[in-house]
Amino acid sequence: MNEMTFPAITSTIVIMTPFLLAAMGGAFSAISGVLNIALEGLMLNAAFFAIVFTNLTGSLFLGITGAILATLLLTALFGGVAFGLKANIFICGLATNFLAIALSIVLAHTFYGRTGSIQFPGMPRLMPLNIPIVENIPILGDIFSGHNAIVYISWLLLIIAGVVINRTPFGMRLRAVGVNEKAARAIGINAVRIQFAALLISGFTCALGGVVLTLTLGAFVPNVTSGRGWIALVIVYLGRKKPLGILIGSVIFGFVEYMSNHLQTTSDIPSGLLLSLPFFATVVALVLYSVVEQTMLKRGLLKLK
Repeated sequence: MNEMTFPAITSTIVIMTPFLLAAMGGAFSAISGVLNIALEGLMLNAAFFAIVFTNLTGSLFLGITGAILATLLLTALFGGVAFGLKANIFICGLATNFLAIALSIVLAHTFYGRTGSIQFPGMPRLMPLNIPIVENIPILGDIFSGHNAIVYISWLLLIIAGVVINRTPFGMRLRAVGVNEKAARAIGINAVRIQFAALLISGFTCALGGVVLTLTLGAFVPNVTSGRGWIALVIVYLGRKKPLGILIGSVIFGFVEYMSNHLQTTSDIPSGLLLSLPFFATVVALVLYSVVEQTMLKRGLLKLK
């Protein structure tokens, strides 16, 4: 009923979930003063291992758990090299992205003799959950019912993120390190530990984002993330690192991708052009954001932090 009545709402909510999860984790890193450009690679890593472990165990729960652990391990490697060995954080992030791509290709060929799509008949998938009573309410039913479990988890995590960032001692230390790392160190805050923890949080949320991409389809497709991690990084800054801003940005980009997919089946516009629509929207959003920000700064309506 939901998908037939309001396909735009239902599809946008599903599509925006990986953006929301990745941007949420990226916000933790950004607030701590670390620009995590490895969001794309972390999502791709989880997307691949979600299929591997779900097929291996036959359990959706164990498959998701395995994907999360594999991605946290990759995140820890990224953080260990960046913070422990004092390597350049941007180079480490790029290396993580390339490593995730290489791992998915090499391991897919090693385990299954394939370099293309990986799919297993009968493998468990994330299925929609209909909420009794709510599913029969017009419009609200389309928004709050008929989604898989990770969609609901992403909403819960967004609320938790807002509370943690703004209402807890960890959030206070996180913001302090991001604003002035030297001053934070002077009052006894272990900046590296805080930033490493923020990086692990981003690894966890990116893992969920990658999981929802493949376990909804029941298949792994090379480059299944398709730049979503990079767009999520843009959402972090367009949303000013705030949960509400990140939610709004995710909805906007989720709707743009929905329109891109929808127009491919209903219009004569070349598919290559439509596939570039989310990235074109990203560039437009960045330009508009810069113009608005500069205008507000000149008028004294906004102060640089």
